Amino acid sequence: MSETRGDRMLVDTSYLYFRAFHGVPDSIRTPDGHPVNAVRGVLDLLANLITDLAPGEVICCWDEDWRPQWRVDLLPSYKTHRVASDGEGIAEEQVPDDLARQIPWIREALEALGFPVIGVPGLEADDVIASLAAHDDAGTLVVTGDRDLMQLVDDERRVQVVWIAGGVKKKEIFDAAAVRAKHLVDPGQYVALAALRGDPSDGIAGVRGIGEKTAAQLLDRFGSLDAILTAAADPDATGLTKSQRERIKDAADHLRAAEKVITVVRDAKGLSGRTGGSRTGCVDHEAFEALSRRLGLGKSADRILEALHS
Repeated sequence: MSETRGDRMLVDTSYLYFRAFHGVPDSIRTPDGHPVNAVRGVLDLLANLITDLAPGEVICCWDEDWRPQWRVDLLPSYKTHRVASDGEGIAEEQVPDDLARQIPWIREALEALGFPVIGVPGLEADDVIASLAAHDDAGTLVVTGDRDLMQLVDDERRVQVVWIAGGVKKKEIFDAAAVRAKHLVDPGQYVALAALRGDPSDGIAGVRGIGEKTAAQLLDRFGSLDAILTAAADPDATGLTKSQRERIKDAADHLRAAEKVITVVRDAKGLSGRTGGSRTGCVDHEAFEALSRRLGLGKSADRILEALHS
């Protein structure tokens, strides 16, 4: 077996399966004709990540609530564009039927491979990742394509983000210097940057006329969102144009709510004893081989097993 880095790899599993579903042709099917592209894509992505990064431990973090009510209460627009009604007025996430069918199979495959699949009621996978990272000093790799998780980067505690929005082969590993080079702010300022800039992918509006570069300049000048809001409310304060001052003042309540919504939970309860995702030695070979035959996982099954035992 190759030497591992010893790091714990925390995987944003929903990001992985949405990416796999949209990136792998749906012509890949089970023996009885159902699409299995997301399942095979997730296994291939994990095989590549494990081979390239050689983590000592892999944990798959799960959305138990993709749109927690407490975040919606703070910001009603949160993920509104992704909402579908179940016919009884209950908001559900818009997930293509061909993907929805595969999500239980993905979980079954991950569990058979020995990866802990961890979610917490009322929280998103991002919150689980943040809470696990907050209690690990051995080194953490956060695998995601969600830029909001840049807030977790911490050089002292060796927390890095493995950014796979461009694909696993083009992944970027972000430490604090890389966050500054890419976004022009420190990781601890990223939430304020996102609130000012906005994030249409999550239904979060920014301040009109303030994009990422201007938001970064303001944070460089003032240091924090709270300081920017204080300056905007003070007619004698310098460092803001007239239009910036008025727009930030008008958006003050929204910005405070957005900051709370974007900030991940770092103290999720119920995680004790639910980790321990060894890279090898935990595979239920009988269960995984049965699932592989049933779904026709083929070379994707071979690749993940090879990665786990290489």
